[in-house]
Amino acid sequence: MDSAEVLPPGEGPRHIAIIMDGNGRWAARRGLLPSAGHKAGVERIRDLVSACGDRGVEALTLFAFSSENWQRPPKEVELLMSLFHSYLRKEAARMCEEGIRLRVVGRRDRFSARLQRAIAEAEGITRECSRGNLVIAADYGGRWDIANAARALAEEVAAGVRAPDSITEGVLTDYLQLADLPPVDLLIRSSGEQRISNFILWQAAYSEFYFTDALWPDFDERELDAAITAYRRRDRRYGGRSSDGLAAQA
Repeated sequence: MDSAEVLPPGEGPRHIAIIMDGNGRWAARRGLLPSAGHKAGVERIRDLVSACGDRGVEALTLFAFSSENWQRPPKEVELLMSLFHSYLRKEAARMCEEGIRLRVVGRRDRFSARLQRAIAEAEGITRECSRGNLVIAADYGGRWDIANAARALAEEVAAGVRAPDSITEGVLTDYLQLADLPPVDLLIRSSGEQRISNFILWQAAYSEFYFTDALWPDFDERELDAAITAYRRRDRRYGGRSSDGLAAQA
């Protein structure tokens, strides 16, 4: 799809989340090492950030490294950390020029001091940007996110600054990652897998899911537009009733 055919902004989704899957298989099909797939996957991020901005998407959240990914071979983990560091150092200034605010969500204590500094610096460089948001979920897990929010609320109750019956779904939501961004409208997973793998479990409660066989390094603007088109055709009822009066399938 060329630039003249870019889907118009303003019809949603406002917030897209993507599970970037398939780097290893992309490399294997080409007789390459997994590292080549991961490097190609990182390059894809740059294009998608710009494409989302052109389509009126306010926030793009990418699942880059899960809490469970530490179980991968040490050399692969080391490569992923190196690529993450390199991406932050190279892209922060460019994102600032484009008005994109970058933030990283998830644990940070298991990252090296060098990587933690790079995260803080990149976030600092883009902090005042307001055209769009790029969120990278790294060492992130949906269960960790919910447990972390519950722990914070429990500490407030224990300290006597909050009553237990004041804790509602809305209050808990405010203590989760992504709380200040629009709700996640569309959750995409590449590579043909159809599960969310402990990603934004709470935030995806009413997201529309879109699964594609495209491997992440092949997920281009055409694939993005196919996902957005599918989203715009959905009847989003949030547990209510459809326009023809039939009971909705929540």
